[in-house]
Amino acid sequence: MIAYVGIGANLGDARANVLDALARLDAYPGCHLHAASGSWRTAPVDSAGDDYINAVAAVDTGLDAHALLAALMDIEQAHGRERPYRNAPRTLDLDLLMYGDAVIDTPTLVVPHPRMHERAFVLAPLLEIAPDIVIPGRGRAADCLPGVADQAIIKLD
Repeated sequence: MIAYVGIGANLGDARANVLDALARLDAYPGCHLHAASGSWRTAPVDSAGDDYINAVAAVDTGLDAHALLAALMDIEQAHGRERPYRNAPRTLDLDLLMYGDAVIDTPTLVVPHPRMHERAFVLAPLLEIAPDIVIPGRGRAADCLPGVADQAIIKLD
């Protein structure tokens, strides 16, 4: 199963944290890094603080979606992730964006991520590694770009 993971950080050495998250995803039991976007810089959305460094990873996984979510939370914890309030600045944020073409809606997991089509920091790196990807229930991710055209985003590498 190919799953897509959104990666973001804006505390500490954010760029290093994003790169470390990619390495940890690749090393996590039941996961293998299939592809990774470059790094992108964006201003915070619905929060304040320093700019974010963002990326998207495609992970080939044998884990079910809930186990993969638990793995992502383990990696966040290894980076000292704290959740003092909604959208607080963070050392590392990992979001399960898509799990194949599955549609999941449970109290602990909603996939596809409910706001991914509204975020340039998700769409730009996602389309970098999967230009023809379709978001289940939404359509082609590329068709969502006009809706985020006003969100500043800069490709770093």
